[in-house]
Amino acid sequence: MSATMILLNGRIHTLNPQQPTATAVAIRHNRILAVGSDDEIRPLLATGGEVVDLNGRCVTPGLVDAHVHFQHFALSLQRVDLRGTRSLDEALDRIAAKLPTVHRSTTTDNWLQGRGWRVNDWGQTDFPTAAYLDAISKDVAICLNDHSGHAAWVNSRALRLAGIDGHRADPPGGQIQRDVNGVPTGILFEDAIDLVTRHIPQATNAQLVAAMREAQAYCWQVGLTGLHDFDGRACFVALQTLQQNGELGLRVVKNVPVYRLEYAIGVGLRSGFGDNWLRIGSVKIFADGALGPRTASMIAPYEGEPDNYGIVVTDKEEMMNKASTASANGLSVTVHAIGDKANHDVLDVFEEIRKQEIGDRRLGINAQSPLHHRIEHVQIIHPADQHRLAQLNIIASMQPIHATSDMETAVRHWGSRTKDSYAWRTMLNSGATLVFGSDAPIEKIDPLPGIHAAVTRRRADGSPGSDGWHPEQKLTMAETIHAFTTAAAVTSGQETQLGSVTPGKLADFTIFGQDIFTIPADELLDVTVDGTIVAGQFKHRTFS
Repeated sequence: MSATMILLNGRIHTLNPQQPTATAVAIRHNRILAVGSDDEIRPLLATGGEVVDLNGRCVTPGLVDAHVHFQHFALSLQRVDLRGTRSLDEALDRIAAKLPTVHRSTTTDNWLQGRGWRVNDWGQTDFPTAAYLDAISKDVAICLNDHSGHAAWVNSRALRLAGIDGHRADPPGGQIQRDVNGVPTGILFEDAIDLVTRHIPQATNAQLVAAMREAQAYCWQVGLTGLHDFDGRACFVALQTLQQNGELGLRVVKNVPVYRLEYAIGVGLRSGFGDNWLRIGSVKIFADGALGPRTASMIAPYEGEPDNYGIVVTDKEEMMNKASTASANGLSVTVHAIGDKANHDVLDVFEEIRKQEIGDRRLGINAQSPLHHRIEHVQIIHPADQHRLAQLNIIASMQPIHATSDMETAVRHWGSRTKDSYAWRTMLNSGATLVFGSDAPIEKIDPLPGIHAAVTRRRADGSPGSDGWHPEQKLTMAETIHAFTTAAAVTSGQETQLGSVTPGKLADFTIFGQDIFTIPADELLDVTVDGTIVAGQFKHRTFS
């Protein structure tokens, strides 16, 4: 067989242990035909085939973001972005500047949305109030998620529309912040956010599809060939529409919110159902909140807050019931767990689930086991629990950019416990499978900042110093790229199709302008993504 395209004169890091590096690769339609030297690959080109001179560029397997909220990311490109604001006044200026676009939009119905604020970035610990937003607009309802997505800042109009006043009780799994007189301040935590968001008109499928087209193109430009999505039904419908229209050019693993578990089981969905473009992943459960709003569930209280142990979003008994039901029906489970108490409880649940699965297999049931169960974030884990993910074959799904983004907040609220936070090296050395993502739109979806964070433990400005934050947790470039490629394929059960530059696998590649394996780590954030190939076709290309 002959190649329809060959890539020559490159620095190809295959992540195939049998052939770690090469200079050339042959592609036949959508699959890899051969990998080797220029002299070995050049004769394989078919008449009329394309020759691509990489001119020394670096090639890796296609990068996959293993934790993204794609619907929210797509829509965030149209909303106010408060990430990086250094003061409350700067945030208010951005909000005010975005307000005129609400009146021109046909989708917001007089709502202004956004996200990304973080009080610690503003040099304060007190949360802002509705009064600041009321000064911008009393007519347009405003809802702004914080950086973590576990708190929201709303104005008085949004509170009124949601029926939130001094008499409204906190919902299960959520909290309405109140002043000393019991009046809601405009800050909502966890499930209390839903009291407001349920009143925001939802984008139509056509609007979502249009937003996703733009977002998909952005993903190609930053080198992504696939993602694991954690949004809901509307996102899944829009992704199916793209696929049916022949427009889906990212490989998507779609996770199922736990509140849809009954429906998923009812129609017989199982993890892995679908194809190499769109397939079912895991059932997603929330164990706790997040670090920023201090709602992550902790074994010991937050520094300086002796009564604050965080919030339990799903109690252990309910989590056990949902996870057991999912597993028994062939659906793997992934649980959001930030705090060390949340991670401990989730591991207890998974320990029992694994016992149940062993029993099921002996009965000839659930032949798919062991299912690829995951913990999302694993942001801080008690030393006594650090070996348990590997022991139970649980995947550690982590986001390296969170460490550098959160380090000051972590020190402030967790103190000396940060030695056990964002512990990628600890997880990897324990034998656990480590897979990486961004958690976009909480962080930028771009993988290079995450790669830089993983190998340096430093921010773009070099802080906190040349050694990085808890440098004992740094990874090598090979380990980092493995977590963005091979591990993502293992996590989704696609390791025979994706995750390395190996003959027979799908031709998905990310092409960098510089060799990320050899350049100084300080230069990583200046690296360009010169090409993205999905299924043997360039989706993004900056060179001829």
